[in-house]
Amino acid sequence: VKNMITGAAQMDGAILVVSAADGPMPQTREHILLARQVGVPALVVFMNKVDMVDDPELLELVELEVRELLSSYQFPGDDIPITKGSALCALEDRQPEIGRDAVLALMKTVDEYIPQPERPKDRPFLMPIEDVFSISGRGTVVTGRVERGIVKVGDEVEIVGLKATVKTTVTGVEMFRKLLDSGEAGDNIGALLRGTKREDVERG
Repeated sequence: VKNMITGAAQMDGAILVVSAADGPMPQTREHILLARQVGVPALVVFMNKVDMVDDPELLELVELEVRELLSSYQFPGDDIPITKGSALCALEDRQPEIGRDAVLALMKTVDEYIPQPERPKDRPFLMPIEDVFSISGRGTVVTGRVERGIVKVGDEVEIVGLKATVKTTVTGVEMFRKLLDSGEAGDNIGALLRGTKREDVERG
């Protein structure tokens, strides 16, 4: 739940995964509540493990439970799209109608139902730090989601927080293990900082 809070506060939308075999679990309720509290704007649902359920009425019952649960936390439970499938079938490339095809349908639903937000690229760079680690021989890397602005390799940035403000230079930008020239609002990046010690930077 702690990790979910860190990520959820910056989400444009979310996929709620519910087991068709078990129905909503206590943590399902917690995740919906947290999504509501941190302001996740839109949810879609993936009902997983449908390969383990033979009774169509049971699937309908689970769907009804999920919709009622979403509505009880002020999400539009009656309108939220629910895709039924099996991640395992997709992974093992069998029963494509509930495997691969269902996952592709889910991604299409995400594209259609979760709005693309406006990214404030023209404002000063701001990135809350989610994690900090050292790379031997290269320096300290901070990771997070760029809230606004653009950061380029060679830019001077300030680390602001609990300790005194420190100025440093970004010597590298990486996203999904690819080196980039810059990162912009909405990107999840790692930024390599010149001459900054691991202990000088904290999450937040």
